[in-house]
Amino acid sequence: MLKEREKVNSDKVENKEKNLFSIVSLAWELGYTIAIPLIFFALLGRFLDRKLESSPWMFLAGVVFSIVISVYLVYKKTEKIIQNQ
Repeated sequence: MLKEREKVNSDKVENKEKNLFSIVSLAWELGYTIAIPLIFFALLGRFLDRKLESSPWMFLAGVVFSIVISVYLVYKKTEKIIQNQ
């Protein structure tokens, strides 16, 4: 009886660790999904502003475009997670 309880408690701890790992993994993935387009398009916009002497318009356009892309990618990831459950 005692061994059964220990096994059940051990299983609960393993499940909690797996859930925590999946939550942290999802948070990192979403962070990268937002950060990478933002950095890329902001730098691209800044580069274009310097070449075209149109500061800050290309930079702002890059930031807005990256937000649109990030929202779309997060939506797709969320949709995929919901379908898997």
